[in-house]
Amino acid sequence: MKTKIAVTYENGEVFQHFGHTKEFKFYTVEDGKIVDTQIVPTMGSGHSLLADFLLLNGATVLICGGIGGGAKAALAAKGIELRGGVSGNADEKAQAFVDGTLEFNAAVECTHHHDHDHENCSEHDHHCGGHCH
Repeated sequence: MKTKIAVTYENGEVFQHFGHTKEFKFYTVEDGKIVDTQIVPTMGSGHSLLADFLLLNGATVLICGGIGGGAKAALAAKGIELRGGVSGNADEKAQAFVDGTLEFNAAVECTHHHDHDHENCSEHDHHCGGHCH
């Protein structure tokens, strides 16, 4: 079975704000191995258009840092699995997903208000209350 993982991407790291990501790194997985990678710029697509962008590029899974509720709903509507609250090296995190060892926060959500309540937002390099690394 072929899977295509999309990771919000900046300078080799998982970019921490889904709606503002300028590029994604896509990982094609076949038979439990990453067989191809590609960095694709969003060309200015933001927030609501990114779910369509991911779908058009064949993504079935998204790995990201912080993400808002509307974007989560849009991804769910497109059938794209979400693994949010992730930070660190993008290649390592994609491999961890393939290996079944990726730590993520299923309840991650950025509210865009940022009142220093970062319990569910990894945008500022916090660790989601210890649920992600």
